[in-house]
Amino acid sequence: MKLPRPFRKRGPVGQAGVVLIEVLVGVLVFSIGILAIVGLQAFAVEQVSDAKYRLDASMIANQYIGRMWVDQASLGNYVTADQAVAELPDGKLTITVVGTSDVTVTVAWTPPHSGVEHTFSQVARINPAGG
Repeated sequence: MKLPRPFRKRGPVGQAGVVLIEVLVGVLVFSIGILAIVGLQAFAVEQVSDAKYRLDASMIANQYIGRMWVDQASLGNYVTADQAVAELPDGKLTITVVGTSDVTVTVAWTPPHSGVEHTFSQVARINPAGG
């Protein structure tokens, strides 16, 4: 005797396509994870670049202050405004001398990934020899 259609037992036909959906969801989760890792890597590269620019600016300022310590007699000759700095993107160097011994060295640059200017300033008091 043959049962009417609604009473027939459904076999594996009711599960058709479930494996395909599971695979698609797995690929989606994997893709989102890979995109997150790529974004994290891009962020890390950007941060390393910013750190290198800050380090370069610090080194430039320290080099100029070191030169001024050696040549204390002519501090006024080091005064400059917006002098180009080749080591940094759109780099500029400004040196001011207040009085006879207070020196401020400011290095400015604009990183390529942002349009915001960054600055590093260092202040030193260069006392005359024996003073």
